[in-house]
Amino acid sequence: MELLRIDCLGKELRLEGSMAGWQQLFWGGTVVAVKHASADNQGPYTHTFELTTPVADEGEPNTINISLEIDLTWQPFSLSYRLLQEQNVLTEGSRNTKDIEQQVPVKTIEVKRKVSMVGLASLGFKLLKSAKVIKVVLAGASIAAYSWLFSFQFALALIACLVFHEYGHIKAMKHFGMKTKGIYLIPFMGGLAMSDEKINTRWQDVVISIMGPCFGLIMSVVALIAYWITGEAFFAGLAAFNALLNLFNLLPILPLDGGHILKSISFSMNSKAGLIACIAGAAIGVYLSYSLGLALLGFMLLIGSAEIVFEWKTRHQSHLLPLDRYGQIFSAAWYFLTVGALIAIIWYLAASGDEILALPLKILQS
Repeated sequence: MELLRIDCLGKELRLEGSMAGWQQLFWGGTVVAVKHASADNQGPYTHTFELTTPVADEGEPNTINISLEIDLTWQPFSLSYRLLQEQNVLTEGSRNTKDIEQQVPVKTIEVKRKVSMVGLASLGFKLLKSAKVIKVVLAGASIAAYSWLFSFQFALALIACLVFHEYGHIKAMKHFGMKTKGIYLIPFMGGLAMSDEKINTRWQDVVISIMGPCFGLIMSVVALIAYWITGEAFFAGLAAFNALLNLFNLLPILPLDGGHILKSISFSMNSKAGLIACIAGAAIGVYLSYSLGLALLGFMLLIGSAEIVFEWKTRHQSHLLPLDRYGQIFSAAWYFLTVGALIAIIWYLAASGDEILALPLKILQS
């Protein structure tokens, strides 16, 4: 994770680090100081190094002693720094979570590679993916696929729900200043919102992931209101199946939205007490799912939670800035309220007695 990037005597001084305590300091692309991983992963620390500058005559080169003093706190993130030449302060300042969210990582140097069939195929795929025509082709294939399963009218409405879901992701990406590449519809699998830029924090991961299902929830609520007003079963079916699609997106399994959300929450819990709380929360969710007869939901929640727990030890190796305590609680509440609202819509419509409207609930009970 890039913690700091400032100017130092005409060259870029960049500090990278991780929550494992590892830090590496670059000056003009050259490593000048290293702090190895340790339990002492935050607090005050000083990086010192020497710079050698040439002289006009044939005398001895000048040696300059440089120090970078930092005071780092991970949760909530804050970093204050002072750059000194000998005892003179060159620059000082501080950084917070907003600065990390908005920074653009340093691009790696591109290495020229020989032309190969694999390389040409990869280039062709990238060009195809970026072309607008592929979006139209995929949209047409999706309409055909859902028309085969349901009807043409219902397929169009379902595509609108999928686009609205993916637009939620796009809206969140733009909120964080990320450039987006648009929405791609994938037959039988939903859609995909794409961006060329990487996220820097767990909060960005949570917001971008959950905004899709939230927009999907809004779409189901609108369809449900339309059903109450008109009495048309078409709107009821749209509300139920759209709620089911968004609920599956919230399952805690990667690469689904729910997997990103719960992984960001659990990987931000750095103490064993946090891990125990995460396990207890997952156990309660599994128990409630089976108690309500939602066997499939409980099983998938169990599998996804186990996957996250097994990977918990690798959390410090991530480049993403973790959530603070408030962010963890808020994200968990946001997640479970969204899941609960989607289940409530499915349950309510299943009680109408219509076999088609009861199908989403039967799938969850299977």
